Amino acid sequence: MKLSRYFADHARAYDAEMDDLVSDSEGKNVLEKRLKEKRSQVDFLVHMMDDSPEMLAAAFHQGFSFSNTKSMDALVALEPEEFPDWAELLKTIQLAPWAKTLAARVLNEPTGERFMSIAACLEYLYTRADDRGAAVDEPEDDEEDFDPEEQDARDREDAGAAWMEEQGFDPKPPKA
Repeated sequence: MKLSRYFADHARAYDAEMDDLVSDSEGKNVLEKRLKEKRSQVDFLVHMMDDSPEMLAAAFHQGFSFSNTKSMDALVALEPEEFPDWAELLKTIQLAPWAKTLAARVLNEPTGERFMSIAACLEYLYTRADDRGAAVDEPEDDEEDFDPEEQDARDREDAGAAWMEEQGFDPKPPKA
């Protein structure tokens, strides 16, 4: 599956957000509790949906089902400004009843339709991952294609993780 640059970058952020929600500092699974909290914060999180869509998209975790994987594979290859209308996407994306309530709130925002498409794509990529958190293929070390922007993004992510650890947060477990 080919990913647009947008989803190559944001799928990693979504995976990291989901990793943060799954367990507490003692390693206990607290996903359901944290998802419930996140869903109760939608009015606040809508303000982040354009700059950090993974923060709000996580509230929709397990709220989408996809009847046409080929159309989703095509969608994740597009940049968000190339998306079809949300109403068109609803022909192949179904929302759980509780997710419809959240979506109604999000769709009241000027960029709500675009966000819902992004959230669906992020969840699709997350659920399609062979090994949770690995929705985006990492390049082999000996590949000739060096992308300085991608390396810069990884460096920023590593620096951010180091700063969070310095602030007393638990370090992220290494990706398998």
